Amino acid sequence: MKAMIFAAGLGTRLGKITETTAKALLDINGKSVLHRAVEKCSLSGFEDIIINVHHFAEQVELEIENLRKMGYRISISDERDGLLENGGGLFKAKWFFDSNPFLLYNADIISDYDIPALFKFHKKKGCIATLATRHRPGKRFILVDNDGRLRGWRNVETGEEKLRGVSTSEGLDEIAFSSMHIVEPEIFRFMRHGKYSMIDLYLELAAEHPVYTLKDDGGYWVDVGTPESLERVRKLLL
Repeated sequence: MKAMIFAAGLGTRLGKITETTAKALLDINGKSVLHRAVEKCSLSGFEDIIINVHHFAEQVELEIENLRKMGYRISISDERDGLLENGGGLFKAKWFFDSNPFLLYNADIISDYDIPALFKFHKKKGCIATLATRHRPGKRFILVDNDGRLRGWRNVETGEEKLRGVSTSEGLDEIAFSSMHIVEPEIFRFMRHGKYSMIDLYLELAAEHPVYTLKDDGGYWVDVGTPESLERVRKLLL
């Protein structure tokens, strides 16, 4: 099965750390963030992987070459000309995918989330996409109904809210996206060139094309986007 790992981000929240090093190459106890992402995808059954590159692309490509030497099967989607976010980045790499559902995974996520369970749930639902979710602190959340179907989005800091297929957010669960999702290749029919997020696309589709979520509040989930979270995950995985 195929997967795309998003590794092109600038990592600006890490400050000076990413002024000379790509976020995907930060070391966590002897393995790069990217190595751990490739390992996670591969062990979950997604062994044919494409990785997008932008920030310090040459550095990331060297790491990819090292990973290939270890036996991992990896292709590259080059975004040196412009960072596209995960929606535009996926569309640029659509040539890589076949007629089977695939995994999208953010390189900077360190988690023990059960991806095979996410895939099984996705197949059961027969939907266009299924998102891993978790209750955790944050500012922006997706809104889901009792069946886990995506119904909207909310920014709790600004109060902005978007609803899809419902007239009120009453009774909807406010939950965070865990940056792991299983997607049907049908999604490409609704995509376009440009710079945009997958969440925005899912919200466009959600009213007429079911998008589901699978919650897991157990185990661990860390976004290594700040110096503090980077140190926390290093201690966690000792």
